[in-house]
Amino acid sequence: MQKPTRPMPAGPSRRSFLTRSAAAGGMTLLGGAGIGEAMAAGDDNLPPNIPEWMQYLGEGVTAHPYGVPSAFEKDVVRRNVGWLTATEESSINFTPIQDLDGIITPNGLCFERHHGGVPVIDPERHRLMIHGLVDRPLIFTMDELVRFPSVSRIHFLECPANGGMEWKGAQMDGVQFSHGMVHCCEWTGVKLSTLLAEVGVQKAAKWLLAEGADAAAMTRSIPLAKAMDDIIVAYSQNGERIRPENGYPLRLLVPGWEGNVNIKWLRRIKLGDQPWHHREETSKYTDLMPDGKARQFTFVQEANSVITSPCPEKPMKFGKGFYEIRGIAWSGYGKIRKVDVSIDGGMNWKTAELQSPVLSRALTRFRLPLQWDGRPMLLQSRATDESGYVQPTIEALRAARGLNSIYHKNSIHTWRVKPDGEVENVQIA
Repeated sequence: MQKPTRPMPAGPSRRSFLTRSAAAGGMTLLGGAGIGEAMAAGDDNLPPNIPEWMQYLGEGVTAHPYGVPSAFEKDVVRRNVGWLTATEESSINFTPIQDLDGIITPNGLCFERHHGGVPVIDPERHRLMIHGLVDRPLIFTMDELVRFPSVSRIHFLECPANGGMEWKGAQMDGVQFSHGMVHCCEWTGVKLSTLLAEVGVQKAAKWLLAEGADAAAMTRSIPLAKAMDDIIVAYSQNGERIRPENGYPLRLLVPGWEGNVNIKWLRRIKLGDQPWHHREETSKYTDLMPDGKARQFTFVQEANSVITSPCPEKPMKFGKGFYEIRGIAWSGYGKIRKVDVSIDGGMNWKTAELQSPVLSRALTRFRLPLQWDGRPMLLQSRATDESGYVQPTIEALRAARGLNSIYHKNSIHTWRVKPDGEVENVQIA
């Protein structure tokens, strides 16, 4: 007869193990309901019940030939400010940066800035003409452009007016509206220097004029040196052809420079010996200085950062306890080297962790753990890039530029966290 064995004691539940481990390690559990709490909630779909969506077949593989987001994410959309412009054809909407993770912006959420609406362009009938101070003026079809050696690079694109509505004071109640004129994508196309080699650049050429095929015939002058460096004539965005609102079928991608020089619906490039001084680089996209003069051709988007959680759209709704401060940083001068975070309005700073990958002229995610005691906070982030440039205070920016600017407002931003966890936009001296 087999000798009876002593029954093994029941092992600890995963929940009790986590509770004891947390206590031993000085940690705080972040949340999650017990089974009793779930049953008390009265939702038959909560554990330990079998949810209804496990009891019937879902849609088949042909229901959505082009995928769509979940219906439960319907609020994650671009938004505009109705009073900002007279018409929507010459206007802007904003990326919901508070709802995004990682560094890649989905194509359908990239902010839009148009000067004459979105043209409907047949790629079979679209052409790119390169002429001016060149040896062989040429006209390329889309098929011919795609045949050239291609490159793919991840870069941010930012409107120089990002944050400009707040130059004189805090105004926008949400990070989507204060900083949402930025996105970051993987761009694929042919290097502009490759196409310029085909046409043969003459020695006298120093600038180029890029023109779009929209109703505004948007044009910008760009130094030839930048064109020979890293500009891409892009036809794809995040692995698919560029969306119409982002320049289909062809656009310039000018890494780290003002969004408006990244000409959409690109149809023409002309080489010359000097800039053209067109409307969008004289009456627009210049900065009026205190002495009455205007800064012109301020191409590079300087280092910038913002905390995206907590923010007005993402309050600290769980009360006291553990949170992770999260945000994004970027610089047209290259890689982000460091991001410091303050919870007391800049009196003290802690260095945040940078999330990989950290790429040149791309969005960089940062994070910092916080044990919140429920007291009010003034949250700030301050970026430093690999050139040594440090994101300035609003006082320093106003001292250098006055109060008449709109563009290149990259100052340290402040969120006030109230004892109830709500977050509001403020500026502090």
